[in-house]
Amino acid sequence: MNHPEILAPAGSMESLTAALRCGADAVYLGGKAFSARQRADNFALPALRDAIQLCHLYGAKLYLTVNTMILEQEFAALIDFLDNAVTAGVDALIVQDLGALSLIRKRYPRTALHASTQMTIHTPEGARWAKEQGLTRVVTARELSRDELVAICRCDIEVEHFVHGALCMCVSGQCGLSAMIGSRSANRGRCAQACRLPFSAVSTPDTYALSLKDLCLVPHIAQLMADGVTSLKIEGRCKRPEYVAAAVTALVQARAGKQPDLDSLRAVFSRSGFTDGYYTGKRQAMFGIRKKEDVLLAKDVLPRLEQLYRKPGNRVPLSMHITVQQGQPVQITANDHDGHQVELQGEMPLLAKTKPTDLTQLTRQMEKLGDTIYWLETITADCDGISMLPASAWNALRRACVEQMNAARIAAYTPRPVLKKEAFPLSISKAVSAAVQQRYRIMLSDWDNSCAALLAEPSVEFLLIPVMANIVSIPPQYRGQVLLTLPRFCPDESQICAWLKQANILGFSHLLCENAAHLHLGKRSGWICHTGMGFPIANQAALAFLQVQGVADAILSPELTTQQTQLAADIPYGVYAYGYQPVMVMRNCPIQSEVGCRQCTHALTDRTGRKFPVRCHPKTHTTTLYNAVPTWMADKQTALAHLAFLLLDCSLYGNAPKVLHAYLQKQKAEMPITRGLFYRGVQ
Repeated sequence: MNHPEILAPAGSMESLTAALRCGADAVYLGGKAFSARQRADNFALPALRDAIQLCHLYGAKLYLTVNTMILEQEFAALIDFLDNAVTAGVDALIVQDLGALSLIRKRYPRTALHASTQMTIHTPEGARWAKEQGLTRVVTARELSRDELVAICRCDIEVEHFVHGALCMCVSGQCGLSAMIGSRSANRGRCAQACRLPFSAVSTPDTYALSLKDLCLVPHIAQLMADGVTSLKIEGRCKRPEYVAAAVTALVQARAGKQPDLDSLRAVFSRSGFTDGYYTGKRQAMFGIRKKEDVLLAKDVLPRLEQLYRKPGNRVPLSMHITVQQGQPVQITANDHDGHQVELQGEMPLLAKTKPTDLTQLTRQMEKLGDTIYWLETITADCDGISMLPASAWNALRRACVEQMNAARIAAYTPRPVLKKEAFPLSISKAVSAAVQQRYRIMLSDWDNSCAALLAEPSVEFLLIPVMANIVSIPPQYRGQVLLTLPRFCPDESQICAWLKQANILGFSHLLCENAAHLHLGKRSGWICHTGMGFPIANQAALAFLQVQGVADAILSPELTTQQTQLAADIPYGVYAYGYQPVMVMRNCPIQSEVGCRQCTHALTDRTGRKFPVRCHPKTHTTTLYNAVPTWMADKQTALAHLAFLLLDCSLYGNAPKVLHAYLQKQKAEMPITRGLFYRGVQ
C-alpha cells in the first residue's frame, strides 16, 4: 500500500522540533515575508538554515512556503530571499503567484515546486496543467470529496491533501473578505479571520454563519493511503507545539494501522468538534466555533502533550564496531539504518593496569547518547584484552562519532541546487503605456433585452455572461462580443466540458478562465482565453507568464492600488471597477445551515448591521458572498486611464444601462459605495 508522508506545520522552531520528534516525514514553514501565515513567528534566514539542517538530520524534508501574491516592487527582495533559501537546501518551494512560479522555474531549475492550495487546483485538468508547468506536486483544495480527490490522484503528479486543521468557509484561494473589509489580505498572508466573527441570515446575535468546525480526516487515513495521496498535510502554522505534536502522533498511529488518540487531538484544539463533511459529502453539520469548554479542554491536556516531544522520540538506530589493539589507534565504525557510515580514529590505547577495555565497558560508554537523535542498537568489538582508554577519551570519541554522523546525514539529505542568476531579469524594460482609449466590459447574469443596445455603444468591448446561462438565446451576430465566464470552483469537470462543447458548437470563441484547469481546457480546445479575478495577478512577471500561455488579456487582482496597477507588459489588462465584488465562493451555504432554503434571506448581516448579499448557484452547487456595498470608480477613471479596460459587474442587481451611462459620464455615486482597495490597498 502507498506509504504517504506526514507533513507538519512549523510556525516556530519549537513546533518544528515537536513535529520531528513525534515522527513527521516533512515540515512546511515560511520566512519572515512571502508566507501565507504572517501571524506565525516564522523564520529569518539564520533560523531557516538551522531548521533545514535539523530536518535533514532527521532525514525529513523542509518545504518553504512562498505562497503569497507578490507585488512588483517586491521582486528584488524575493529573489534575494530565495537565493539564500535555495542555496541553504530547502527541499521544495510552495508557490501561488504566477510571477513567482515563472521566476523559480528559470532561476532554480532543480528545485522542486509545489502548487499551493491558494492556486485552487481542484480538478484533474488543473493537476495536468501544473505538471506541464514543471510543478511536481499539487496541494489540492480542502473542499473536495473523496471521489474528486481520487480523480486527481490518477493524474501522475504528487497529491498533497489537508487531513487535519482549520477550514476556511471560502474555497481555497478565493477569499477576499478580510481584504475588502479590513485591508488584511489572505492572498498576502494577513487574513484577519473575518469569517470567525458574527454573521447571521436573520440578524440573530452571536450567530457565526461563516465559521466551520476544524477538519479531521484521521479516521480516513487508510482510505487516503489506498487512494494514492502522497502527503497527509496538517494545517496549523499559527498553532502551538503541543497541537503539532498531537496531530503528528495521531497520524503516525493511524498510518501504522493503530487506533489514534482523537480525544487528545480534539482537546488540544477544535471548534465544537471536528468535521469530515467535504470528504464524505455529508455537509449538514459542519459549522462550529471555539467555545469556552474547548479552551478548558486544551488547558488540561497541554502538559501531557508536551511530554510527546520533550525528548527525541523516533530515534535513529546505530550499529558500531570498535577495535582496541595495542600499537594502533582506537578505531570506530558506525552505521545508521539509512546506509550512512562514519569512521574515526582515537588515541593510542594504553596498557591496562587493572581492567582492560571489553565489550561490556564499551556498551556502557557508547549507549550514553542522551538527547541526540540516536540510540545504540548493536555494538561489536575486537579487544586485545590488555588495552584500555579512560572514560573521558571514550566520551570524546562518542561525541565525535555523533557529530560526524550528523554531518553525514545532513549532507546526504540536503539537495544540491542549481542557481541561474542570469535567468530572470528584475524588471521588464518596456515602459508602462500612457493613457489609452477606455473600453468597458460588462458582466451580466444572462442575456436580456438591453444587451444589444449595450453592444451598440462603441466603448463596450465585451459582455461577460456565464457559460451555464441560456446562451442559446444569444443572437448569432453578437456571439463574437460575448466573453463566456466559467465558475471559479466546479469539481465536476465533465459538466465544464459539456458547457464548453455546447458553446463551441454555437460559435462562441472567447472564454474567461478563473483557474488553471480552465486555461488547460481552453487552450486545448482552441478558445481565445482571458483570465479573471480567480488568478491574483499583481506583477508584470505574472502577466508575461500568461502571455506565454497564450492568454489574450487579464484582469488584475482587486487588491491593488491604482498605482500598483501600472505594470509594464505586452499583454492588455484591466480591473474590476464597478460591482458588488464577490468576496467568498462557498461550497456550503451559510443561510441554508442557519434557517433553511425556504426561509432564505439572500443576505448575511454582520455585527455592525451591514448586509452582505448571498446567492446560490444550483448548477455548480456553490454559493457566493458579495461585498455589502458596490465598488464605484465612475468619477475616478482618470486614475485608471492607463488600463486597457474596466470591468463593470452588473451580474447581481442588473441596471447595466444605467451603470454604463454613469461611467460614460464619469458621475459620482448616488448611493453608499466603496472605492474598493484602489486607494487604501492591503497589508
